[in-house]
Formats: sequence, structure tokens, C-alpha cells
Amino acid sequence: MSSTPSVTGERADLLAALAKQRHFLRLTTRELTDEQAGLRTTASELCLGGLVKHVASVERNWIAFIQEGPSATGDFADMTEEDFAERTDEFRMLPGETLAGVLKDYEETARVTDELVVSLPGLDASHELPKAPWNPPGERWSARRVFLHVVAETAQHAGHADIIREALDGAKSMG
Repeated sequence: MSSTPSVTGERADLLAALAKQRHFLRLTTRELTDEQAGLRTTASELCLGGLVKHVASVERNWIAFIQEGPSATGDFADMTEEDFAERTDEFRMLPGETLAGVLKDYEETARVTDELVVSLPGLDASHELPKAPWNPPGERWSARRVFLHVVAETAQHAGHADIIREALDGAKSMG
């Protein structure tokens, strides 16, 4: 778990919200083997280790967007089948990957994000969203909106992870 820097106000709220949702996501992987972390337990392609990988990747991409603009995340409108296949690998445990390694990568990603929440000169700076079928043309997001989106994305996937874990062995993380 990343250590939360000392801040107050809106930034403290963002850090607290991120920490809570990250906790729930990580909690779904408690006491699992690498094999269990890679198992699909529903009709979905998702597994617990893959969800953690995906959330870390998405968070890294959004942080790059805050720091560098839409060019850092690439143009989703021009993605090839190979690009989508590579992206699909985010959702599964690949040979040689371990749950400990995936969690460590996620922890490092969270640390970098938390540092940015604290150190960014302002949360109002914005960039136009990258071209993608799901983004309205010309829409801009502030750093604040991106951080809120990362909270929402993490919460959504923590819920998915809870369902996968319950289907795996009956353990629940939420509720």
C-alpha cells in the first residue's frame, strides 16, 4: 500500500477515495495462489490478477495523459487488431507473471499517482481527450476529472473482482 503524503482539502479527499478503492481491489486477491489469481470464474474473460494489471495500466495511462496530454495515451481510433490483442493481455495472467509481481507493479503505479495528486500545481489544467470511439470529439478533461475517473474505474473493477473472488471460493471483499 502506498503511503499517503500529508495534504488537506480536495487533494486529501482524492487520495482517500483512491486508497479506499485500491484497498478493496487488492483485498480480493488475499491469500490466493498465482494459479487462482489467473483463473476465470465467470463467463467473462476476467481474472483477479488480470483486473489488477488492467487497473494499473489504465491508471498509468491517465497519469501520462495529465502530464503529457493525449499524445501520451495514443490514438485509440487508429488501434489495430494487434494493439487490441496486446490490450487484451492486460486482463489475464500471462506465463511467468505472479500475483506478487502484479500487486507490486500496482503499488508502484499508485505511489506515482499519489505523488502527482500532491505535487501537481493545479487540478484545473486540462487536455483534449484522445481520439476514441467512446470520447466526444473536442472534449477536455481536467486533472481533477481524470483523478475522479481513476477512482470510478478502480471502484468498478473492485466490484468485478469481488464477484470473481466469490465465484472462485465464496470469499467476499465487500458486503
